[in-house]
Amino acid sequence: MIQVRAVGVVIPAHNEEDLLPSCLAAMRLATRRLHRITVHLIVVADACTDRTAEHARRAGAAVREIQARCVGAARRAGMREVLRRTRHLDPSTVWLATTDADTLVYPEWLSQHLHYAAGGWDAVVGTVTVADWAGHPPGLPSLFHQRYHTGSPGTHPHVHGANLGFTASAYLAAGGFQPNPTAEDHALVASLIAAGRRVLRTTEMSVLTSARRQARAPHGFSHLLSTLGGTT
Repeated sequence: MIQVRAVGVVIPAHNEEDLLPSCLAAMRLATRRLHRITVHLIVVADACTDRTAEHARRAGAAVREIQARCVGAARRAGMREVLRRTRHLDPSTVWLATTDADTLVYPEWLSQHLHYAAGGWDAVVGTVTVADWAGHPPGLPSLFHQRYHTGSPGTHPHVHGANLGFTASAYLAAGGFQPNPTAEDHALVASLIAAGRRVLRTTEMSVLTSARRQARAPHGFSHLLSTLGGTT
């Protein structure tokens, strides 16, 4: 059983001034569900030319600015900052979570993370729900639903950087996020499993993400939607 003493949430953001404020407002609601636990909220403003960093600071988040234009590097930099802030704690008592700037977490999101941590899980891999299908072909929502919801009841085969959590000790054992421009989340989960950590894939923990057509990461979720079923 893991007794969490601190939580770190990392949100990579590249020119996200439009969507980031809503993301952070939702995250504030989630942090209010935690009691007597310090939460470190880090927005990594990566190669931003807009007011992403300004909006993040105004919302009360700490900001780490980098110029990598790489989501893997951004998540890695954010996690490094959380680990620096919690270096006085046993890594097994620090829970790390990550989502995306175009994503809304539910109020119970962080509470769910800590529930799984208390159950002895080293890492949790959740699912995503699409917020708005505007701009996509009419048949795509149904096709996505058919393709996405596979696997045994209660579990799933997917990995989303928008909905991941793990202990700091598991993260360090797995070597952390790699500075990859895409699929950094898949690589981390594979490394967690290879390191012998207990990884839970659950459909009980979801987040609401955008279906925007302009991808931030090559071959990421937006790319998947644009190619699903032969759509462009």
